[in-house]
Amino acid sequence: MSFLGRLSDDPDGRTLLDQLITDGVGVDLVSTGHEKTSRAIAHLDAGGRAEYEFEFEGTSAPNLTPDMLPGRLPVDCQAIVFGSLGLVLEPLATTLLGVIERERAGRVVVLDPNVRPGLIPDGEYRMRLRRAIAFSNIVKASDSDLAWLYEGAGYGEAAALLLEEGARLVVVTLGSKGAFAAHRELRVAVPAMPVEIADTIGAGDAFGAALIAWLHDRGKLRADLNLSERDVRDALEFACRAAAITCSRAGADPPWRSEM
Repeated sequence: MSFLGRLSDDPDGRTLLDQLITDGVGVDLVSTGHEKTSRAIAHLDAGGRAEYEFEFEGTSAPNLTPDMLPGRLPVDCQAIVFGSLGLVLEPLATTLLGVIERERAGRVVVLDPNVRPGLIPDGEYRMRLRRAIAFSNIVKASDSDLAWLYEGAGYGEAAALLLEEGARLVVVTLGSKGAFAAHRELRVAVPAMPVEIADTIGAGDAFGAALIAWLHDRGKLRADLNLSERDVRDALEFACRAAAITCSRAGADPPWRSEM
């Protein structure tokens, strides 16, 4: 696993780089610069749910440009996972969409929209998401993401629309209600694991990572995704477990495989 992005060379950026290395993430695709580190500041409500404010002006994350990337990604790159602020910040967004379009042949593309309305004009943002969806084999989104993207549609209807647009697997996180997936004619729902919530920071990312790990470990992370109902159910339950563990402790602290 490798991280593609831009980090600052300030103390916070060096901390992030050291943490990636400690966690076994490849950093050959990391670009560094003198901009200060980008920040997301989380504000928690009484139930541990987070609202965020962001500091991007003059910071590192947005400033990934095509000239900072290799001509091709490594041949052993099996999947590309992108979304969230990578579809908002420029020139990062244009760079990532260009990489996905160039590299998607023979690889699995996983999109996590993690919708951030209001950071750029909604019309422009929707156009970027439509383009990203067209490139993606797997779309993992929350029910609130889909409610914004497909106004007036329930999450099941929205998932069906995403399949029509070319996705092979659509997975919807439902918070305390669990998760739902649509794949070909299959529709599968699983409940959330009961857990005492410390906060919800990182739960969606942990869910997505666990889903990809489950597919990868079973040789099913393929562009021509073809899963049984049992596969889909087991993958959802594994991902929900990862999210629950993350919610049970403070901060974005997803579980290691040994904890699953």
